[in-house]
Amino acid sequence: MKFKKLSITFLTLILVMTLSFTILAEEVDIRIYHVNDVHSRVEDDDYAGSIGYAKMATLIKKARREMGNVMFLDAGDSFHGQTIANINDGEAISNILDLMNVDALTLGNHDFNYGQARLEELANMSNFPFLAANLVREDGEEIPYKKDYIIKEYDGVKVGVFGLVTPETAYKTHPKNVEGLVFENPITTANAVVNELRGKVDVIVGLTHLGISEGSKYTSKMVAEEVPGIDLIVDGHSHNVLKEGMMVNDTMIVMAGEYSKFLGYVDLTVDNGELTDIKANLITREETADVEKDFIISTVVDRINRANAAITSQTVGVTRVELNGERGNVRTGETNLGNLITDAMRAKLDTDVAITNGGGIRASIDRGEITQGEVITVLPFGNTAMAIEISGAKLRAALEHAVSEYPATEGLFPQVSGIKFTFNGDAEPGNRVQQVWVEGEELEQDKMYTVATNDFMKAGGDGYTMFTDAPIVKEAGGLEEIVMEYIEANSPVAPVTEGRIVAE
Repeated sequence: MKFKKLSITFLTLILVMTLSFTILAEEVDIRIYHVNDVHSRVEDDDYAGSIGYAKMATLIKKARREMGNVMFLDAGDSFHGQTIANINDGEAISNILDLMNVDALTLGNHDFNYGQARLEELANMSNFPFLAANLVREDGEEIPYKKDYIIKEYDGVKVGVFGLVTPETAYKTHPKNVEGLVFENPITTANAVVNELRGKVDVIVGLTHLGISEGSKYTSKMVAEEVPGIDLIVDGHSHNVLKEGMMVNDTMIVMAGEYSKFLGYVDLTVDNGELTDIKANLITREETADVEKDFIISTVVDRINRANAAITSQTVGVTRVELNGERGNVRTGETNLGNLITDAMRAKLDTDVAITNGGGIRASIDRGEITQGEVITVLPFGNTAMAIEISGAKLRAALEHAVSEYPATEGLFPQVSGIKFTFNGDAEPGNRVQQVWVEGEELEQDKMYTVATNDFMKAGGDGYTMFTDAPIVKEAGGLEEIVMEYIEANSPVAPVTEGRIVAE
């Protein structure tokens, strides 16, 4: 009898071990959908080329029904940028992403634009975590609105997702929005987090807002090069389109452009706890032509827009030409929209010069009527305009800084009024500016000039530290309000480019 009991126990053990081995040995397929730098462009848009969240939701829901193991990640810069979000300080985006069952979002620099208190409110109202492992407080206190990482399980496969936010956030949002925060070295942080996750999970994913721009001190490519053990980096910030991803060592880096123009996805196969296959792809707007919009997302977006329409639909003037605010243009050269904005600033504040950062101009405007909503979309950050007084030497230093990253499409590139200058983009940064004229006269190093700018740049935003100590001689209202007033007073407008900035 004792022998019989022992045999049954032994056979049971063998059976359990066999079943366990069978489960572990089975291949598990996981799909990870991803977006980045949507900047609240949640609607399909012919002009911007956006797919929109309603069609994306349809595709993701279908995959969840048919595949089962589906994750949806957002690599940041989501809560700010368009009227649909700015009027309600990001709440609309939180609601929409909740309805899409996003699994996690990493914080982008522009997600801080409403300030830390609002970011905490957004975290509390959202049913998904905000990730940023390299974000800490100077005083060592816990940050309530973020996590370092999450772990999700799919058919026994554990996937760890950790977040990294660009240290450029310290100057790529208004400095007051990040007071008391420290953005630690993302490479050092990634090493520590990967070491912590190793042994706990089968797949490690970095959800990062670092980008791959050569103008950045830290990039996702650097993380992949220096931190072993990361299987996939879902990235944002530099707005690149990586159609099939980019392999760096053993790490796949993916990015889906900008403005919901693409829906990215990565297919992973895990066999017995080991990642055996990884493939990346992007779904284009053209490929979604026959995809039906998700009813729930469409309904929510329509309701939000109707509520905002009373404000945004009011006409402020007419333009006879298209006003060029395209990202690649305002960050590398003079545009007619940049000229209009800076002309409006200089007229309002009655200054010698006006300068604004190209990164603060977020959209173009079609020829025809201009609505309040369009102007808010162009200038979505709620910046105020002010006049400062600086020497010609500091003004020249500002221009040197402004073109220091050229030809990279960096937000610090200027749009100007009252000033013309030439620069050599092939020269060493710091020695690029050649000639400068203010109101037709050559710049004088010791002369004092009045300069209209925005509060972001005055606070040292985009690295304009030469403005921080300059005395404020006059202040005006919101930048978007100033531009609306200028358009209304000068309508119809037809600004042109006129050689204010010349790359030699």
